[in-house]
Amino acid sequence: MQIKEFSEKTGLTPYTIRFYEKKDLFRVKRDEKNRRIYDETDIEWIKMLKRLKDMGMKLSEIKKYSDLRYEGNGTIKERMKILTNHKKYVNIEIEKWQKYLQNLDDKLEIYESFLRSISEK
Repeated sequence: MQIKEFSEKTGLTPYTIRFYEKKDLFRVKRDEKNRRIYDETDIEWIKMLKRLKDMGMKLSEIKKYSDLRYEGNGTIKERMKILTNHKKYVNIEIEKWQKYLQNLDDKLEIYESFLRSISEK
């Protein structure tokens, strides 16, 4: 498939796909006329790259992960280490956001209590 269909199947713009390619996160096969060609494996891989980005992984870490993936199965332990470290980061971020959420709930409760006291008068 070519970039238009690939874009539709992945939900990513052609610009984003080319950006990933330019950063060497995504290595694209080419046909005899040097046109990009994609397959189902490429769809899954680029979706993984997007998930890593959406999870807050830095581009430099995604690049390391991608390079290791292209090196093959001998790098699985290294890839696991990258994912494990990022999982720790995500858990810290979750804790931080849970505290923020609690702060908002506390403030909303103060306002609701205030409004109840006014309406009772």
